[in-house]
Amino acid sequence: AGETLAVVEAMKMQNVLRAERDGTVKKIHAAAGATLAVDALILEFA
Repeated sequence: AGETLAVVEAMKMQNVLRAERDGTVKKIHAAAGATLAVDALILEFA
């Protein structure tokens, strides 16, 4: 818990996504540097 999962940049601000609890990332759906749509899936948990 508390581990950084991703850093998302929006409106020139960086937002850190942190894990709220222990778990395993099953799949990463977004590539580094990719432009994402609103509500786009970034990570999937096992």
